[in-house]
Order: sequence, then structure tokens, then C-alpha cells
Amino acid sequence: MTDAVRARFERFAAEEAPGRSDVYAEWAAGIAADADVQEVLARIPETHRQPPLVFAVTRMQGATAGPYPQWRRFVLAHADAVVAECTRRRVQTNEPLRLAPLLPVLSRIEGPVALLEIGAAAGLCLYPDRYSYRLRDADGALRLALDPRGGASPVVLTSTVTGPLPPLRMPEVVWRAGIDLAPLDARSSADRDWMRSLVWPGETEREERITAALDIAAADPPLLVAGDAAERIDELAARAPADATLVITTPGVLVYLPRAARLALISRIRALPARWITIDAPGLHDAWDPPLDAGAWRGSAVALDGRVMVAADPLGRWWEWRTGNRADAA
Repeated sequence: MTDAVRARFERFAAEEAPGRSDVYAEWAAGIAADADVQEVLARIPETHRQPPLVFAVTRMQGATAGPYPQWRRFVLAHADAVVAECTRRRVQTNEPLRLAPLLPVLSRIEGPVALLEIGAAAGLCLYPDRYSYRLRDADGALRLALDPRGGASPVVLTSTVTGPLPPLRMPEVVWRAGIDLAPLDARSSADRDWMRSLVWPGETEREERITAALDIAAADPPLLVAGDAAERIDELAARAPADATLVITTPGVLVYLPRAARLALISRIRALPARWITIDAPGLHDAWDPPLDAGAWRGSAVALDGRVMVAADPLGRWWEWRTGNRADAA
């Protein structure tokens, strides 16, 4: 089992951490060469052993974002607590910036909108109408600024956009709800600390964005229910206002489900009287229209009811309108 730990953290150090966090790259490389720490982490169930989750848990427990030997000492001294906390926790990225590539898709849905997110965590992706958007070209020049009706938001979602801009507008959201195995409360100091621990060291702008989004959610909390989405989605969807368009979103959550459960949930969503927006890796499922060539597709795909409209960074840092219909472009 330690071989699996070594391979996973070795891959993270080589492919995922570089360019995002020097600290996490160093920690992962250290683990890949450290049999003692591998033995500790091997005690964590595989589905709870993702490097960002392990690192976030240790930081929440008191490990500082310093050199690997210092982090190693902390893990070995608190091994039982680290294993127990990782076993009960899940990755809950809850990155509001994911809404940037979802905005052009939301803009095509007539309001008012009742928004229901699966894997909602603290619900930070349920406020597309409360955030400001700044779309820039590859050189950083501003292409479009869009603010909520009341003016600029403390949460500013900045993305690089290539290609034509489709018509964009602020959605009218009248109901916000979410399902999560372990919902987080933006009003809880413990949950807020956990959310900040999930931000990688060095991502200062992201930490500020999530903190500001937590304040917005705390001031007007969404309806969040705990449980399995497949078991609770019909019940929650039925609570949406009848005079609003129900929009179900699955931003970045389907990857955490086993394939059979993932496909069953997609079928359940599509059977409801609702629109469905998702952002996923092309090879994650086959619900795309038209079908996608995963090897030729750049980034993740954003789709409305399965119809692919946008290619995007999975966290929303860039996106490109890909319907091929320039008549839709602004």
C-alpha cells in the first residue's frame, strides 16, 4: 500500500503542485522519498488520501507551511490524529471562480432562476449574481466588466477569455440550495478555518476571494442539506419555487463519484424538470452533445443539458466559448 502512496504523491509533486504551490511540491516530493510518512498515510482510506486533503488537514491541525522536515515531524508526532481527521474529511474546494466559465451558460437561461448545486460545501458557487466579473484577454487587457445590480462586489472573479464573447448578463437568482455529504456553514468559525486550510500556500488572491465569498454566504445563507445527492435530489428539487427555472449545477463534483454512481446521478438529474450545468474533464462521462475527443480537448468542458458550450480551466482561471456559433458572440 505504501507503493500507492509513493506513486500518488510523486505524481502530485511532478504534475500538479508546480506553478501553484512550492510548499506543496516540496512536501509531496518529500513524502515520495520517505517510507515512515508513507506508512502513516497508507492508513488513510484511498478515497481520503488526496494530497491537497492531507495537507489541508495537517495545516488545520497546526502544521505551518514551512520546510518538509518540519512538516514531517508534525505528522509523525500526530499520526493518529492526522489519520482520523483525513478519514472523516473530504476535498471541498468550493472555488467561486468556477462561476466565471459558467456565466456564459447561465446567461442563456431565462430567469428567474432557482439554483441547486450538488457538492455545495459552503455554497460559495450559489451566488453568481452577487459577484463581480472581470474578463481579460491573453495580454491582460480588460474585455468586459460585469457587476451586480448594487455595484461592484468584494468578490471579483477574473478570467482570461480567448475567442469571441457571447452575450453575458447577471443571472436573477431567487432561490439557492445545495446538497453535500458534509455541508459547511459560512457562519461557523471552524468551517471557515477548514475552507481557508484548503487553499494552497501561496494562493493569497484565492484565500482573499474565498474569505469574501464566505462573508456573502454568511449574510444570506443558502438552504444546504446533508446526504447523498442521488437520495435527496428529488426532494430538494421539489422545494424550488414553481415560478422559477430550476438549474442544477455539478461544478467539479462528479469526479469524486465512482463511475457507476456518477452515471446514475447524471441520469437522475436529466430526468428532472430542470436545466443542468456541469464543468468536467471530457473523459469523465459520455453525456456530452456532441461527443468529445478527450485527447484533443483543451481543459474541462462546460455544458448545458449536455450540450458543450465552453472549454475552461477546471477552476475557472480561463475559458473559451466553443459553440462554433459566432452569431451568438458579442
